[in-house]
Amino acid sequence: MVNRSVLAHRLFTGLSRRHLACLVEELAVPWQAGVEGRRHAARGGVRKRAEGAGARHQLVFVDRLVATLIHLRHDLPHSALGLLFGVDRSTITRAIGEVRTLLAERGCAVPDSPGLRLRTLPDVFAYAQAEGIELRLDATEIQVRRPPAGRGGRRAFVSGKKKQNTMKATVIADRHGRTLWVDALRPGRMHDATAARNEGIGICFHYFPDVEVLLDDGYLGLRRDHPGQAVTPPRKGNKISPPEVLEARRRARHRHSSKRITVEHALADHKRWKQLTRWTHRRETLPATYRGIASLVSDRTITD
Repeated sequence: MVNRSVLAHRLFTGLSRRHLACLVEELAVPWQAGVEGRRHAARGGVRKRAEGAGARHQLVFVDRLVATLIHLRHDLPHSALGLLFGVDRSTITRAIGEVRTLLAERGCAVPDSPGLRLRTLPDVFAYAQAEGIELRLDATEIQVRRPPAGRGGRRAFVSGKKKQNTMKATVIADRHGRTLWVDALRPGRMHDATAARNEGIGICFHYFPDVEVLLDDGYLGLRRDHPGQAVTPPRKGNKISPPEVLEARRRARHRHSSKRITVEHALADHKRWKQLTRWTHRRETLPATYRGIASLVSDRTITD
């Protein structure tokens, strides 16, 4: 076993001591409630012994949280984490599954409002309209395992852009590059604009008419359907355009790109967590993993 205080260092978890302490305080009660709920279901009723009786956890909650953070940050195998913490691999697997779900349900933090967290797309649009914030939206792809031959929907994960099997995440950030929202991931074959529409962005544009979202050329369909709200860069000039027109459009595209680049910075912050560089586990758990990492990255606006 390695010293637990060493494993909780920022080099392993990716979080400062203060951030880790806030996370423990926030998640300990929901985790304990989940444990008691599972025990109640297993017993089929109320507890028959006094509180505190019975077997003790091999891993206390703090160790479970630290093990999950190390796994997310460095993609360390469960067996290696079990060796570091002195427990069986299955114990680490259960702990990561429990804590990852809690992290995914937290939502994204916003600056100057420690108690407010954004969990849905309408939450983000309502916050942007209330605060007068211009949003930036973009999609990123994560390579995943290829589905077995003969399984239905196998081609849905083949990305036309990456030429790989991927899953696509849509991310919204503000002008400072702070993550505000991550969607439920979609198969990589789906178009960026289609993924955004499936999350209900059209309804949000209708009910929040003052919100503007900066997009790239992959969302021209949204600009057509929601002019003035979905803002994409000007189209490139053709070869027969006068030089002054070409130069004006080039400068306009550059200004748009300079304003939208912050969402690329947000995506880069996510990809610093090794699990999001290439996903080698079950595809079903990737959405919860991405939302959990996004919630941790967004915490820097209120903790660091």
